Amino acid sequence: MPSSPAGPLDLTQRGEEFAAFWRERHLCSLTTVRPDGGVHVVAVGATLDPGSGTARVITSSRSRKARIIAAGPAGGTAVALCQIDGPRWSTLEGLAVVRADADSVADAVRRYAQRYREPRVNPLRVVLEVRVSRVLGSV
Repeated sequence: MPSSPAGPLDLTQRGEEFAAFWRERHLCSLTTVRPDGGVHVVAVGATLDPGSGTARVITSSRSRKARIIAAGPAGGTAVALCQIDGPRWSTLEGLAVVRADADSVADAVRRYAQRYREPRVNPLRVVLEVRVSRVLGSV
């Protein structure tokens, strides 16, 4: 499925198996690239909205991943978000931005709570919002 230069992909076309895999409770890895060129990979909880082609990760504004993304280009920082369950796997690639406004954070927390559990209170919470431009995987 080609990426769209105008925006994120409509991932609903990937079918119910793909959508269900991204609703199941799986931890993910988020990969970013540090300013020195080194790869930064961390475990995260992530949610995906297939209709808008947007993945979200909640984190602290002080986390390394948030600081790497915030320091990137205004249009977004390249990231990869991957989840694996035995032979099933899916990687979402795209550009990530940091959102700190209350509405974006509340929406991301609600989505996270639906997939995982209610997160602890964190006054420094931000959302890493990924506009998905490419999908790899077995589902």
